[in-house]
Amino acid sequence: MSIHEQQRQDERERLNDEPLPTQQPEEGEPAGADDESAEQELEEATERPVDEGGDDLTRAQRERDEYLSLAQRTQADFENYRKRAAKEAAGAGERAKAGLVRELLPVLDNLERALASANSPDDVVAQGVKLVHADLVGVLQRAGVEAFDPAGEAFDPTVHEALTTRPAEDGVHPGTVLDVVEKGYRLNDTVLRPARVVVSA
Repeated sequence: MSIHEQQRQDERERLNDEPLPTQQPEEGEPAGADDESAEQELEEATERPVDEGGDDLTRAQRERDEYLSLAQRTQADFENYRKRAAKEAAGAGERAKAGLVRELLPVLDNLERALASANSPDDVVAQGVKLVHADLVGVLQRAGVEAFDPAGEAFDPTVHEALTTRPAEDGVHPGTVLDVVEKGYRLNDTVLRPARVVVSA
């Protein structure tokens, strides 16, 4: 083998042993690792709207439940207010009625005194007073007012007012109502005026 042939063979072997040059990616073209990262970001970007949509749905459902609960509480509060207002209005009506009846009771007492002091029950004036008294008693009864006369009953300080005492008579227990000076009146279960009485001592 000549020297020239030997040199050419050595040159070929040297070229075969050198590594091939790595091809650099062109500008704007991602490398292999960058390709994987870009693909992952693309997948996340594709999946993100679905996740956010799920969050929006959950948030909308939570807000719906909150608004529903608020509406239910508001409705319950309004119903309680309506019942309370109706109860207060009824109570105010009862108090107004009771106040009016209390004002009328002295008039009723005076009519009864006039009838008791009439010279003759057949007198024309007495007949007129009797009619007025009957009309007034009827009006009060229709309004739920009733009179009570506790003569002979045991004294009860919750419904009787003792004006004076008198020694007990034979067979009468102490603390018994002997005389009724003014009858008592009730409106339903409320005592408008206690009976004014004389009690045995």
